[in-house]
Amino acid sequence: MKKNYIKFAIDLIMAIMFVLFFNTRVLGGLAYHEIAGLVFGVMFLTHVLLNFNWVKNVTLKMLDKKLPWKARGSYALNLLLLVSMCFIIISGIIISRVVFPNINLGNENWFKITHISVSSLVLILVGIHVGLHWHWVVNVFKRIIHFKTKKKWIGYAVKIAAALILAFGVYEIKQTGFVNRVASATTVFSGNSSGGQMEGHDHFDSASGQGPDFMNGEKPGFANGQRPVFENGQKPNFAKGERLEGAEHEGGNVNVLNVILTYSGIMAVFVVITYYIRKLTLRKKRRKMA
Repeated sequence: MKKNYIKFAIDLIMAIMFVLFFNTRVLGGLAYHEIAGLVFGVMFLTHVLLNFNWVKNVTLKMLDKKLPWKARGSYALNLLLLVSMCFIIISGIIISRVVFPNINLGNENWFKITHISVSSLVLILVGIHVGLHWHWVVNVFKRIIHFKTKKKWIGYAVKIAAALILAFGVYEIKQTGFVNRVASATTVFSGNSSGGQMEGHDHFDSASGQGPDFMNGEKPGFANGQRPVFENGQKPNFAKGERLEGAEHEGGNVNVLNVILTYSGIMAVFVVITYYIRKLTLRKKRRKMA
């Protein structure tokens, strides 16, 4: 049981860290992003090792026709997550500006764009993964807080909460241009994208405070340190106190809670959808057996 508590704590910390990676201006800026990314890599490896017995058992039984399709699907999802996470970590090291500034393998811009787009894809995969294991999450959480009440109104409250979370997540998907980021993953791997910008990333994200991406991640430089002059002397209106100028390695005025809520909400969309699809599938299966 203690092992489950450790797994739950690690998974929760990893989830919070991962959603914060979607904005490089939180906390210490790019320094936090890269250092925390390495810590996340170690924690992810620990997560895999804690579940190694399941991985080993399913791997040995993959050729067994009696192995349930549920186990095969879960194995495929976990394998895809493993490959994607490894790519994110390796590409993050390649484009590093703080921890590994001297690495230069060429085509850094491709790695940068792919690093972002694959991260968005992984957010969906993590949501599906959590949705498939939601019963385990709930059961461990209940044991931690010693929750034993089984009142009927709790079920209705959970359904209302799920609907609200789903609506909030869909809203954030639209606000952040998340669909465009995920779609870009197919274009970068097909070789159709070689530019410095990715659709959906050239504007400030009003929800998370994400700034615009420039070629190779650089902010625009102005002669003699002058700020840009806009029509009628007006300055651009950025979300939540953001500003255009500033060093890339500095943290901004981004609200950490806003970033967590935004991308947790997006991930929760796929958690809710996966959970209820699985619930309906199990219900139909039970009816057929009955």
